[in-house]
Amino acid sequence: MHAFEQLLHGFAVALTPVNLMWCLVGTTLGTAIGVLPGLGPALTIALLLPITFKVEPTAAFILFAGIYYGAMYGGSTTSILLNTPGESATIVTALEGNKMARSGRAGAALATSAIGSFVAGTIGTLGITFLAPIVVDWALKFGPADYFALMLLAFVTVTAVLGSSAVRGMAALFFGIWLGLIGVDLQTGQARFTFGVPELLDGINVIIVAVGLFAVGETLYVASRYKSGTDEIIPLKGSLWMTREEWARSWKPWLRGTALGFPIGAMPAGGAEIPTFLSYFLEKKLSTKPEEFGRGAIEGVAGPEAANNASAAGVLVPMLTLGLPTSATAAIMLSAFQSYGINPGPLLFESQAQLVWGLIASLFIGNVMLLVLNLPMIGLWVKMLRIPAPLLYAGILVFATIGTYGITQSPVDLVLLYLIGGLGYLMRRYDFPTAPVIIGMILGPLAEQNFRQAMTISAGDWTVFFTRPISATILVLALLALAGPKLLGFWQSFRMPAEPMGGDA
Repeated sequence: MHAFEQLLHGFAVALTPVNLMWCLVGTTLGTAIGVLPGLGPALTIALLLPITFKVEPTAAFILFAGIYYGAMYGGSTTSILLNTPGESATIVTALEGNKMARSGRAGAALATSAIGSFVAGTIGTLGITFLAPIVVDWALKFGPADYFALMLLAFVTVTAVLGSSAVRGMAALFFGIWLGLIGVDLQTGQARFTFGVPELLDGINVIIVAVGLFAVGETLYVASRYKSGTDEIIPLKGSLWMTREEWARSWKPWLRGTALGFPIGAMPAGGAEIPTFLSYFLEKKLSTKPEEFGRGAIEGVAGPEAANNASAAGVLVPMLTLGLPTSATAAIMLSAFQSYGINPGPLLFESQAQLVWGLIASLFIGNVMLLVLNLPMIGLWVKMLRIPAPLLYAGILVFATIGTYGITQSPVDLVLLYLIGGLGYLMRRYDFPTAPVIIGMILGPLAEQNFRQAMTISAGDWTVFFTRPISATILVLALLALAGPKLLGFWQSFRMPAEPMGGDA
């Protein structure tokens, strides 16, 4: 009941004219970004981070959340009509959605995607409403040793999940931790890694790193892969509504996709890719018409799209309650909290109740806006696919430069922006994940602070991390996450029977 009362207060905040405007801007912009191939919510929010110096926190996070949810909606349009997933989470949608479009059923594919996203987003937001206070009550029992162990778990799971190689993920993470440690050590007052540059004594602003990696670096990478000519855009044919049979085949996948997406998205090693693939294979297994998979099965669009949007809601649970980002977009949003001097965690729901519950209420409102925006305006989104790519890339770089310079008017910041942007391009070029850099930069100093506090409280006794039940349990989970896949692979190879001897005599 307490959560319900807080949610009603949140609606009072979110329904003010100014916040409604920001919600509409965020959902519209997010849908447009999701439609455009190669862009995504992380890049867009990174590009808009400088507004945190002018816009009040509640409005800014309503804008960012609208962009996040909107991009999840819009990504399906590109996957279905262009067979070019704008986000990794919409790869599965392209498998069946593009086949449906080629067979003249693009309207049904877009409709089941939009309605499934609405259903999953609404249920997922309800999950945030009632699950987040429970996680907060649990997290309030944490001490410094427990938080340090939790951040170690986040480091391990993020590097294992984000990227194709745990080694590359770990390298990106340590680079981010190093960036976070640049500046003056607050405990000793000594300068660290400043190389004699006075502007680095205050540290590197996380906004510069986020914009450099996700706006400049990503744009350079996408532009380097640009080719002359345009991809084939499949025209819309027929009605944008679904038949009775398509409704009957879609509603169960929507619910099953939501049930998979939300809990996996809320896990420290969650994300949207795993539940979307799981949903696809589950629907293929349960379908009464499995022969249609690979040729345009509507269940293969409905389930994964629901899982995608439910996981987006799930990602917000650990970010708001524990201060742990489990995706690139969550890491960027966490950096926005830092820009306002706000520390996400269990105390956030008490210290910033208006912001948190206004944000959660805006997600319900944004879902309704997105449903209205996506189906009637699908023709407009299709036209956006014809924007010349060079103009798009140039515009992103211009906005990134102006926004970064506007923070401190320092030429050093611009140099850092393009140095980090160039490094971001190389990381994408050689398959190093960029999200662990931001996560390491944000959580690294916090992990150091909690480690020092734990050691101070225990008078230098290292066993404090193993004698506390919570921290010991989390460290065991981190060890299993780190060594588990290799041990499982070793065990499977050990149990594999040897090939029988044979051959010509």
